[in-house]
Amino acid sequence: MKSYQAPANLLTDKVILVTGAGDGIGKEAALTFARHGATVILLGKTTDKLTAVYDEICASQWPEPAIVPLDLKGASQKHYQDLAATILAEFGRLDGLLHNAGILGGLAPFEHIKADIWQDVLQVNLTGPMLMTQALMPVLRKAAHSSIVFTSSGVGRQGRAYWGSYAVSKFATEGLMQTLADEYAGSSIRVNCINPGATRTSMRARAYPAENAQKLKTPADLMWLYLYLMGDDSININGQSLDAQPK
Repeated sequence: MKSYQAPANLLTDKVILVTGAGDGIGKEAALTFARHGATVILLGKTTDKLTAVYDEICASQWPEPAIVPLDLKGASQKHYQDLAATILAEFGRLDGLLHNAGILGGLAPFEHIKADIWQDVLQVNLTGPMLMTQALMPVLRKAAHSSIVFTSSGVGRQGRAYWGSYAVSKFATEGLMQTLADEYAGSSIRVNCINPGATRTSMRARAYPAENAQKLKTPADLMWLYLYLMGDDSININGQSLDAQPK
């Protein structure tokens, strides 16, 4: 699968929502999806960053995207219901949903984890995506084939000291993906996870400030897998947790 080459028109006429679309992997995914023909809905908490991505897509004459400023930390169930209603009214369906937004919350010994940090990490990395997915299910069902992709992590498969809040949120993300994949097996909706691995992003820099980032893969290096799971070539892939940097 590592040799997957996406055709230029892989995502033509598809509508795909990308969370955390203003920076890092989310930005690269949004640009890549648009380059391959998708109309991308850019969701993130920083309007200026989303606008910059919007402008880059338009300057390249790819399908015009949409912008949704939303901070998952403070979003309520009503925000997600309104989001679903807007997408249904504007586009009539949703072909893809990439849950990329996330926060690290800082690394700390277990006994020093602060309750508010724990709550924030779970809210952004787990509860927000759960509520968003729940609200968007009727819109995803409108598509002939739709793909939901969650973002996992190596520490969501094997716990690691000092990564408590983040690791637990990613273990739970894996569980949420598996539950949804099993529940919707045989339907038009497929659900999978991507583990990006060590990637040159601002979150990685915060976790490993002394690391030489130039030795890491860039977000662009990972896009083969994001394209594969969002395109129809992966219609039969469901309930899988895949590595963007397989060993």
